[in-house]
Amino acid sequence: MTIRPPLVERRGYRTGGEEARAPRRSNCRYPAILIVAEQLVIDDQEPIRTLIRIVLERDGYTVVEATDGRIGLELYRNQPADLIVTDILMPEMNGLELILELTREFLNAKVIAMTGFSGKHNRLGAAKLLGARQTLQKPFSMETLLSAVRYELAH
Repeated sequence: MTIRPPLVERRGYRTGGEEARAPRRSNCRYPAILIVAEQLVIDDQEPIRTLIRIVLERDGYTVVEATDGRIGLELYRNQPADLIVTDILMPEMNGLELILELTREFLNAKVIAMTGFSGKHNRLGAAKLLGARQTLQKPFSMETLLSAVRYELAH
C-alpha cells in the first residue's frame, strides 16, 4: 500500500502524489509536491524587474510586476502575493511609503526591500524599521535574492 500526500490545488495548479513534478528541489517530506508561490516585483527600472522575474520564474515561482509603489499596492490589495520584492527609490510612491502602507493594512505582508542608493541616508535601515523582513543592497547576486526569497517563504 502506497501512502500519498493529499491532493492540493492552488492558483490553478493541481499537485500531489507521484505524478506531480516539482520544478525545484525541496527539503520537505514529500519532495514531489509543487510549491507555488506568487511574487510581486516592484521596480521602476524594467531591466531589473525583468531579470528578477526571469530568475524567480526559473525557480518555479509565479511573478506579477509593477512599475511603482502605487500600482504595486493596488495589485496587492486585489490579489495578495506571498512575497513582495520592491525597490526603494521609485516615482509616485517609493518603497518606504509602500512598506509603511502594506504593514498598516496587512500585518503578515512579507517584503524584501532593495536599493542601489548608498549615501548618508540609511534607506535599507529605514525599510527594516518600517517592516521589510530583509534588505538587499544593489548590486547583489541572484543566488542572494533566491536565498532571501526561499527563507521568507519558509518562515
